[in-house]
Amino acid sequence: METLLSISIALCAGLLVSRFVKPLKMPAVTGYLIAGILIGPYCLGRLGISGLGFTAMTEVKALSLFNDVALGFIAFAIGNEFRLSQLRQTGRQATIIGIFQALAAALLVDVVLIALHQFVLGDALPLADAITLGAIATATAPAATLMVVRQYKAKGKLTDLLLPIVALDDAVGLVVFSVSFGVAKAINLGQFDLMSILLEPFIEIVASLGLGTLMGFVFSAVEKYFKSNSKRLSLSITFVIMTVALSMIEFEIGPVKVAFSSLLVCMMLGTVFCNVCDFSEEIMGKTDRWTAPLFILFFVLSGAELELGVFTNAAIVGIGAAYILARSLGKYVGAYLSAKAVHCEPLIQHYLGITLLPQAGVALGMSVTVAQTLGEGGQMVRNIVLFGVLIYELVGPTLTRIALTKSGDITPRVVPAASADD
Repeated sequence: METLLSISIALCAGLLVSRFVKPLKMPAVTGYLIAGILIGPYCLGRLGISGLGFTAMTEVKALSLFNDVALGFIAFAIGNEFRLSQLRQTGRQATIIGIFQALAAALLVDVVLIALHQFVLGDALPLADAITLGAIATATAPAATLMVVRQYKAKGKLTDLLLPIVALDDAVGLVVFSVSFGVAKAINLGQFDLMSILLEPFIEIVASLGLGTLMGFVFSAVEKYFKSNSKRLSLSITFVIMTVALSMIEFEIGPVKVAFSSLLVCMMLGTVFCNVCDFSEEIMGKTDRWTAPLFILFFVLSGAELELGVFTNAAIVGIGAAYILARSLGKYVGAYLSAKAVHCEPLIQHYLGITLLPQAGVALGMSVTVAQTLGEGGQMVRNIVLFGVLIYELVGPTLTRIALTKSGDITPRVVPAASADD
C-alpha cells in the first residue's frame, strides 16, 4: 500500500506543479523536478507525515526500479533518431560534434580545477578529484532534453543533430571517465590498472552495442507475428523492460569484468528496431504515449533524490560553481567550434551548446563509483556533482527550450487555456 501511495503522490505532485510553472514558460520537466524537491526528504518529508511526502531517502531509493525502466524507454526513444535515412545527412556532423564538445568540457573543467588545486585550494581540492570531475563533465542528460523536445514538438535541423549527439555522450563519457578515473586512482591510491582503464570500457561499449543489436533483431522478428496494435504495444514494452533487465547483468571472464550500459543497450535496441521493422514509427508513437506517466514519475523521483544539504558546505558551493561555469563554457565552445568546422548553419553553431547543458543520471552514476572507491575524496566529488546536477536540472530544460525556440525548432503557439495540451 505504501509503495502505491508514494507513486500516486509523486504523480499528483508532478502534475500539479507543472501547472504552476506553465505561466512562467518553464518546461514541464522543470515542474516535475521542483515537485520532487518539495515532497522530498529535505522539504515536506521533514514533517515526518506519511502520505505527505518522502520522509527518508530510503523511501525514494525503494522506487529506483522505475528510474531504471524509464531510462530504458528514454534510450529506446533516442535510438529512433538513428534512422539510416537521417544519418546519411547528419551522422558525420553529429559524430564529430558529439566527441569534440564532450572532450572540450572535460579539458576545460580539468584546467580550471587543477589551477584551483595548484594556486588556491591546495589539498582542499585533491588533484585526483579535479581530474575525475573533468571526466564527469562530459555527460549530458538525455532524459530532460528528450522531454523538452517532445513537450514543445521541436522539429528542425538543430533537433535532428541534438538527439544523436546526446546519445553519443554516453559512449564518449564512459571512455573518458574510465581513463581519467584510472589516472585518479593511480594518483590517490598508487594503483595503475591498464586493464580497467582501457580494456574494460571498450568491452562495455562493444558488449552493450552487441546486446542491443541482438535484442533489436529478435524484437523486430517477433513483432511481425502480432497484428493488433494493443499486442504490438505490449510486446514493445515487454522487450524494453527485458532489455533493461539483461543490461544489469555483470560477470567476469578471467581478470576482465564484463558489464553493460543500459542506455547504450536500449538505444541500440531502438536503433535496430526503427531501421529493420517497417511499422516501427507507428509503434514508437504508441510507446511514447504509454510512457508519459512513467517519465513524470522518473523526474519527480529525480527531484526527490537531489540532496539540498550540499548548499550548507561553502567549499562544495564554491568548487561546484567553478565546475558548472567551466563545464558550461566547455560544452558551448566545443559545440560552437565543432559545428562551425563541419559547416553547420549559424543558428546551430550558436544554440547547440546551450541544449547540451542538462546533466543527471549518468553523471550521478559515475560519482557513486568514485565515492565508493576514493573514500573521503570521492565523497567530495559526489557532493560537487550533486550540486551541479541540482542547478543543471532546474535551469537546463528552460535553457534548452529557449535555445530551440531561438533556432526556430520550436514554433510558439497561441492556444486557448481551456484546450491547451499539457
